[in-house]
Amino acid sequence: MSRQHHELKTETKFYQASENWKKSFEVRKNDRNFQVHDLVILAEVVNGVPTGRKLYPREIIYVLGGGQYGIDPDYCVIGLRP
Repeated sequence: MSRQHHELKTETKFYQASENWKKSFEVRKNDRNFQVHDLVILAEVVNGVPTGRKLYPREIIYVLGGGQYGIDPDYCVIGLRP
């Protein structure tokens, strides 16, 4: 199985919610062809500028594709676990 690694920028309030596991999902434009078992690194940014803080790595366990349930066709919801 070949896993892709995705580094995704995230603003502080979302970074902190993910860090504390209050948020275990991401809503993202699906321009990377996210797949189950891919790994995601969340990188904190403030106004688009990296802070250097990162959450290592989280595995994608579910991908809800767009075009259904009110999700834009170009977007997806990805479920994450440590």
